[in-house]
Amino acid sequence: MKAILKGIGVVGGFGTGIQTLEKVLLNRGPTVESLAVPDPQTLGGQFFVPVDTRQIQDRFPSRALRRIDHFSRMALLAAVLALEDAGKPEVNDRMGVIVATGYGATRTTFAFLDSVLEGGDSCASPTLFSGSVHNTAAAQISMLMGICGPNLTVSRFDLSISEALVVALIWLAEGRVTSVLVGGVDEWCPVLSHCYHRFFGKNDLSPMRPLDPDRQSAVVAEGAAFFLLLPEEDRADGYGVIESVTTGCLRDDAPVLPEDALILLGADGHPVSARRYARFVPKNRKMAAYAPYYGSLPIGMGFDMAIAGLTLRRKRIFPMPEIAVKDVPIDTVPTDSVAWTGKVCCLKITPFDTYGMITLATQTGNPGN
Repeated sequence: MKAILKGIGVVGGFGTGIQTLEKVLLNRGPTVESLAVPDPQTLGGQFFVPVDTRQIQDRFPSRALRRIDHFSRMALLAAVLALEDAGKPEVNDRMGVIVATGYGATRTTFAFLDSVLEGGDSCASPTLFSGSVHNTAAAQISMLMGICGPNLTVSRFDLSISEALVVALIWLAEGRVTSVLVGGVDEWCPVLSHCYHRFFGKNDLSPMRPLDPDRQSAVVAEGAAFFLLLPEEDRADGYGVIESVTTGCLRDDAPVLPEDALILLGADGHPVSARRYARFVPKNRKMAAYAPYYGSLPIGMGFDMAIAGLTLRRKRIFPMPEIAVKDVPIDTVPTDSVAWTGKVCCLKITPFDTYGMITLATQTGNPGN
């Protein structure tokens, strides 16, 4: 099962749109620690990287957005940007929507729980309840964008993106849809900062070093990354072709990485995962890690996939932050931008001995942009 990656839409602490992300990659920053802000509600002063969704107001009437929370606004904006990047294709009942999320609508969920604690079951907020379920973002995308095809929400924490892509490829292969708008979204909330502080200690906002096996350097972030996928037989000009999507368990088998691929490591500052990358990723391979540009969040693999698409389109490996390659046990590419015309493989190894892998390649006969 293969699919064409036709359009990309991203929103994160770095800014809005795939062009903004490419500028960050070319300029080697800013990185998340310079964008982070303190959480005043957390005793430890935990930091996070916020997302600005004001651009969504230019695309929908304010009345339609009145009761839509931050979680759904991020997803909606990224979804709209993906369609705009693809040339604004027709939206109809043959387009599917799949949303991946690890945390779900955390702010709304805990606000709803607060309303239960304060007013009891009978006085809990129905508006907050309706927005607290994981599939609220997918529903808002379909309703506001007029997409009447199948709609699904996938949640498998760090592997949510790869699992959502598996479903998208199945839908296209079965002919259930003619296109799929698939992506991921996760948001920050004060409870998340509190959990990070209790589990990992106070964040000192030092540079994020995703591959350091001895130092906890994750910076909590939020954001969304969406993609428009088309069947391979459409032969449409896009960023590249999704050749395969694989998930597995390290206790049963190790990930088999393509020999000729650049490996984008989904390491995001958690040392337990960094040690697994050092164990299961062969040395002397071209590898890169870009989490310092978008932060630590379950759907971070979506940003790696967006970077993979840019790599294929621009035929170059974007430079990594210098701090990301310092004193780590994995061989990585030079920090300067280098030419690249091969495949790109996004690899996410989780702290729970599972992994997800997405392999993309240049379209055959596609001259690129």
